[in-house]
Order: sequence, then structure tokens, then C-alpha cells
Amino acid sequence: MRIISGKYGRRRFDVPSSFKARPTTDFAKENIFNVLGNLFAWEGVEALDLFAGTGSISFELLSRGCRKVTAVEQNNAHAAFIRKVANELQTKDLHLIRGDVFRYLHSAPKEHFDFIFADPPYNLKELAEVPTLVFERDLLRQEGIFVMEHPKEYDFSNLPYFNQRRVYGSVNFSVFIKEEERKDA
Repeated sequence: MRIISGKYGRRRFDVPSSFKARPTTDFAKENIFNVLGNLFAWEGVEALDLFAGTGSISFELLSRGCRKVTAVEQNNAHAAFIRKVANELQTKDLHLIRGDVFRYLHSAPKEHFDFIFADPPYNLKELAEVPTLVFERDLLRQEGIFVMEHPKEYDFSNLPYFNQRRVYGSVNFSVFIKEEERKDA
């Protein structure tokens, strides 16, 4: 796992080969962060990383200046790896929740985030429910951005706040921006 840019840029961490996580490729991660960098300033942002896996996105967010990142990961070994990397980076700005993402979405305190990233397992049968739950729980602040990584078979363009879809090889991202609805004059 490589952190691409920011204060931890170019740092590498060896992910155990036994991990089941499918980390976002460096190519896809670099490209989506380039797109997001044109939409968003990272300094002081509060972010949520759902299905954190190896923590690759969480650490990229912290490296780019996010004030606080909450990472939700159910797998014990993956959560331990995220904690280990956070300790190596000596960051106190990562809040790790070891637990089920859907339980978190249904029962989390009313927190609001400037940026949310979700990278569920591609074979997860509830994958299509994730964007709806994020918006129903009102987790995203006004003008906030939500990015959903998903396989090509999914199309989220009919959902509220959908802004664009980006494709990098086999990796698809749907980008949502929570903007106020414009009223026609």
C-alpha cells in the first residue's frame, strides 16, 4: 500500500498477503484524488471511510490534511493493520471503529462529514443500498462529497446528488455532491 501525496506521501506499507481486502489501485486512487482535488480542499475536513479495508483511503485523506478521519472496518486483521499503520505514522487523527458498516450506518450518532468514501466488497449483496443509507442518515454536510467505489454493473446516476462517474480500468467511482436543489427562476 502506498500513500500517494501529502505529508505521508511516498510512504509504503506491506499489506499481508492473507488479506481478503481488494485495495483501490494506486492508479485509480491517484486519478480520483486528482479529480477530487479540483472540487475540494482537504485542509480541516472531517471524513468517513466505510469498508476501510487496508486503510489506504483513510491514510491518503490524513496525508492530504484532513482534520479527522473515521474508518469503519469489520475484519479484525484489517482493523489491526490500520491501527498498526496509524501508530507508525504517529497520527491521533484517525478514529477506528471495528464493526459492521451497516450497523454503524443504522445506529451511529448523528455525525456529519465533509467527505465520505465507501469501497464495499464487490460481491456484497447490499452494495446498492450504501448510497441510499448515507443520504437517509444525513451523514454528509452541505457541499460535502460522497464517493462510492463499485463494479461496472452498478449505475447510481438516478440517485439524488449524483454528479459524475469516473472509470479507471476495472474501478468505477460514482461521485455525489450534496448541493442545495436549485429552484428555477
